[in-house]
Amino acid sequence: MSRAAAVTDEQIVADDRDFTFTARDFDRVRQLIHGRAGIALSETKRDMVYSRLGRRLRALNLVSFKDYLDQLEARGSDEEWQAFTNALTTNLTSFFREAHHFEILREFLAGKGRHTPAKIWCSAASTGEEPYSLAITACEVYDSLTPPVKILATDIDTNVLETAAAGIYPEERVEKLDEARKRRYFRRGSGINAGKVRVIDELRELITFRPLNLLDARYPMKGPFDALFCRNVMIYFDKPTQRDILLKMAPLLSPDGLFFAGHSESFFHATDIVTSIGRTVYRRTPPRG
Repeated sequence: MSRAAAVTDEQIVADDRDFTFTARDFDRVRQLIHGRAGIALSETKRDMVYSRLGRRLRALNLVSFKDYLDQLEARGSDEEWQAFTNALTTNLTSFFREAHHFEILREFLAGKGRHTPAKIWCSAASTGEEPYSLAITACEVYDSLTPPVKILATDIDTNVLETAAAGIYPEERVEKLDEARKRRYFRRGSGINAGKVRVIDELRELITFRPLNLLDARYPMKGPFDALFCRNVMIYFDKPTQRDILLKMAPLLSPDGLFFAGHSESFFHATDIVTSIGRTVYRRTPPRG
């Protein structure tokens, strides 16, 4: 196919939509989000990018992705860069997702005993279901609403962190939880809040929510953490980026600390950093010698 033909085909695609969106625009988006957040967008994400960033173009009264990206790179504010990042971040989560991990954590915390405070880092908090599941697990292990556990919950997406910190969800988000958990850890809304639930204050007090880009050169938190949940986020990074992140995370784990990954994630390329102990759970690899 000639270059002219390629450009024509590209423009035909653009003409069928509200905004001009070329293959070059898509490549620029891929480069920018990879540099900004480490996310490696595949060719199959073209429609997703158009749909999500199209909302920003509408909000800014722009007609082409080129104009938007030019403005972003030339004089984009911190707020617009954050909006760009938020738009392209995928947030798929639920309470007690991959439930076996919470059983492993339960056993681990029980083994520590009541007099040894535990620190947990949830590094992809999304809308909060995962950190609240961690808090519920801790409460159940210690049979207390004030367990000796502190949870740090971070995410690059500031929008979802606001939802997480509020702890308010549609009732259907908790419908799969057993009735005892729903009664103990959630309060049903009434009036204008009918159809919603809110996590109890005691759970919210166990968690500190903070924004964090995992690509940052240094992480502001201090370890050691007894458990680090980094689930279903590494799949969006290429292998070199995964290694860079693991190199920063692993030193923050206690020597016997547990690193939890997503069910489709593996780190065979980083066995010098973390060692699998089964069921997508890892520990720090001991230094040689």
